[in-house]
Amino acid sequence: MTPSLTALLCLGLRVGLRTHVQAGTLPKPTIWAEPGSVIPWGSPVTIWCQGTLGAQEFRLNKEGSSGPWYRQPPLEPRDKGKFSIPHMTSPDAGRYHCYYLSPTGWSERSDPLALVVTGVHNKPTLSALPSPVVTLGGTVTLRCGSWQGLDGFILTKEGEHKSSWTLDVQQHPNGQTQALLSVGPVTPSHRWTFRCHGFNRDTPQVWSAPSDPLELLVPGVSGKPSLLTPQGPVVASGQSLTLQCRSDVGYDRFALSQEGGQALPQRPGRQPQAGLSQADFPLGPVTSTHGGRYRCYGGHNLSSEWSAPSDPLDVLVAGSFPDTPSLSVQPGPVVASGENVTLLCQSGSTKETFLLSKEGAARPPLRLRSKYQGRHFQAEFSMSPVTSAHNGTYRCYSSLSSNPYLLSHASAPLELVVSGPAGRPSPPPTGPSAPGLKWHLNVLIGVSVAFVLLLLVLLFLLIRHRGQSRHRKSGAADPQPKDRGLQSSSCPAAATQDQALYAAVKDTQPEEGVQLDQPLNRQDADPQEGTYAQVYHSRSRLRQGVATSPSSLSGRLLDTKDRQAEEDRQRDSLAAASEAPQDVTYAQLNHSTFRRETAPPAPQSGEPPAEPSVYAALAVR
Repeated sequence: MTPSLTALLCLGLRVGLRTHVQAGTLPKPTIWAEPGSVIPWGSPVTIWCQGTLGAQEFRLNKEGSSGPWYRQPPLEPRDKGKFSIPHMTSPDAGRYHCYYLSPTGWSERSDPLALVVTGVHNKPTLSALPSPVVTLGGTVTLRCGSWQGLDGFILTKEGEHKSSWTLDVQQHPNGQTQALLSVGPVTPSHRWTFRCHGFNRDTPQVWSAPSDPLELLVPGVSGKPSLLTPQGPVVASGQSLTLQCRSDVGYDRFALSQEGGQALPQRPGRQPQAGLSQADFPLGPVTSTHGGRYRCYGGHNLSSEWSAPSDPLDVLVAGSFPDTPSLSVQPGPVVASGENVTLLCQSGSTKETFLLSKEGAARPPLRLRSKYQGRHFQAEFSMSPVTSAHNGTYRCYSSLSSNPYLLSHASAPLELVVSGPAGRPSPPPTGPSAPGLKWHLNVLIGVSVAFVLLLLVLLFLLIRHRGQSRHRKSGAADPQPKDRGLQSSSCPAAATQDQALYAAVKDTQPEEGVQLDQPLNRQDADPQEGTYAQVYHSRSRLRQGVATSPSSLSGRLLDTKDRQAEEDRQRDSLAAASEAPQDVTYAQLNHSTFRRETAPPAPQSGEPPAEPSVYAALAVR
C-alpha cells in the first residue's frame, strides 16, 4: 500500500468518526468526579459518565490528547460508565469529556469536567488586611501570595455558600507574587472561611497545596473571655510560651488574634473544672515574630457568632538584640518604709526606651523614655514613698520605638528590701512574690503564743493574790459577833465598799463588883492613856462614809466633849480624803487620855459590862 493511500484512509476514518459523533441524535451524557474535581497529589479519583439505557460503550476524552483516553463497557443497567485513576498526578489533570455508543449511534459530548491536582507547588499564604477581625458590616481585603513565582491564584469560600474567584497576579517589590480581593460587607449570619491555591497559566489545572484556612471573625456582644500567660508578660527568646483563653460562659471553641497578624488560630474548648471553659495556644519556642498585642474570642460550634474580645495582653520578647543594661538603686537596696527610692537603668548604646519589670508581677513593665546623660542612655524609675508592697526582685530592659515588643537582654537582678520605720521589718506583702513571708508568719505566731501565755500567768497571779487577801482578812477579823458589831458606817454604801479589820488589845482594871474575862492586876489608878492607829487603803476612789473608829466603845471612859471633838476631826479628815480621785494609803495615829471610872453595875439581863480598850484598826478599801 502506497503512502498516499494510507494517508487517505486515515483521513477518511477520522472524518467519518467525527461526522458520526456529531451527527448523533442521542442526548449528551452527564460527567462528574468522585470524591471531587480537586484531588490531592497521589489520591485516587473516579470519573462517572451517565447516558441512556441500552448504551453499548462509554468513552472518555481529555482535551489536548489524540484519540479516546479511556474505553469502558456500560455497567448495569447499562446506562453509565466508570473510569478510575488510582493515583492522581500532573499528567492526569486537565479538562475531560465523555460520550457513549447506543444501537442508534453515538451521543453528543458531555460538558467539560476540569480535573485538578493539588500539592504540586508549595502552599501560598492567605491573610486579611488589616486584620481577620472585622467589625459588623465592614469590608476586608484578602491577600494571597507566594514566593515561587506563580502567576495565578484561586480563592475559594468554603461552607454553605461556596464561591471561587480566579485572581490576577501582582508583582510585589520584594519579589513575591500576590493577589488581592476585597470582601464585604461581612455579617455574622454565616461563617466566612477562605483558602487559596496558586498555579501557572500554562497548566491551570495543576495547583499548589492549599493555604491554611482563614476565617473572618465578627466580634459580638456576649461575655468576653480572659487572656493570660503563666510565664508573665516578658519571655526570653527561645523559651516556650503558652497563652490561655478562659471563660465562664462555656464556649466550645476559642480564637486567638495578634494585632497586625495574619493568622487567627482556633482551638476547641475544654473544661478543666465545672463552669469554666479554656483553650491553650502554645507559641513556643518564642521568636521575634511572637512579640505583640493579643486578644482572644469565644464561640459556639453551631453558631457563626463570636464573643466580645478579651482585654489585650502584651507579649514582650527579651533577648531580641544584643544589649544588656545595668540596674542600680539609690539610696540602697535596703530602705525604710516611707523613704524615696530611685531605680536607675543605664545602657552604653543608643536606646530610646527602658522598661522595669518586677519578678512575679502580672502587670506589664513600666516604660520610660531614655535620656542621654554622662555618656550613657538612662532612665530613672522613682518610687516614693516605698511600702512593703515594693519588696521584690527587679530587672530592666531596653527597646527601640520601631518595635516596642522586642527587648534587649535582661539586666542583672536587683532585690529591694523595705524595712519598717523603726528598723523593724514591714508586714509581709500579700502578693505571691513577697520574700521571707514564711519567716514573718513564724515570728507572728511565736509572739502571739507568748502573749497568750503571759496573760494566763497574770491571771493566775491575780487569782492567787485575791485568795491570799481574803485569807488574811478572815484571819485578822474578831471572831466574836459583839466585836463585829462595833464597826459602823456613815452610809450603807460604805459598808459594802470598806472592810475594816480590828486587832483589839484590852487594857482593863478590875472594878468593884465586876468580873472580867481576862483580869489584869494594875496598881496604878491614874487615868489611862490609849493609842490606836488606823491605816486606810483605797483601790479607786475614797468615798464619804468610811468605817468609824471603835473609839465609841470607850465613851464611858472619855470625856463627852473630847470624844465628840475627836470623832469630828476623824470624819473631816476622811471626808476630805474621799474627794481626791487617786489611790491613797495613809496612817492616822491618835493619842487619847483615858480616865478610870467605876463601871456601872451590870444590867439585870446579865450582859457583861463595857471595858476600856486600846484598839489598832486596819481598814482596807
